[in-house]
Amino acid sequence: MRALVERYLDAYNRKDVDAMLATMDDAVVFENYTAGALSIRTQGIEELRALAEHSRHLFSSRRQTVTAWQESDGSGSASILFEGTFAVDLPNGIRAGQSIVLEGRSEFRVHDGRLVYVADHSD
Repeated sequence: MRALVERYLDAYNRKDVDAMLATMDDAVVFENYTAGALSIRTQGIEELRALAEHSRHLFSSRRQTVTAWQESDGSGSASILFEGTFAVDLPNGIRAGQSIVLEGRSEFRVHDGRLVYVADHSD
């Protein structure tokens, strides 16, 4: 599972949507939680593709780095350090060129060698 997650994160860091989705099951569920509240949820690979295509243009560079890993019974949990530089101005006042660093956690579930669930958690 760790190797599959590393392939997914490598593709994410390169902003290679096709390679990222190649690690996923067609029925993949993606969720993003901010401060414990669900902020984004996609169901299925096409919904995730649309989100990934849109969000990859928000950052001129981005990197998720695994700082700790736990795995058991088809599930994995990674402590993640996210670093990014915005490529565009956002309505909330963030300006292009601003950098962000967040610590978070990601959960993964695998079925038949593909990711079927990914959840990102940040504060």
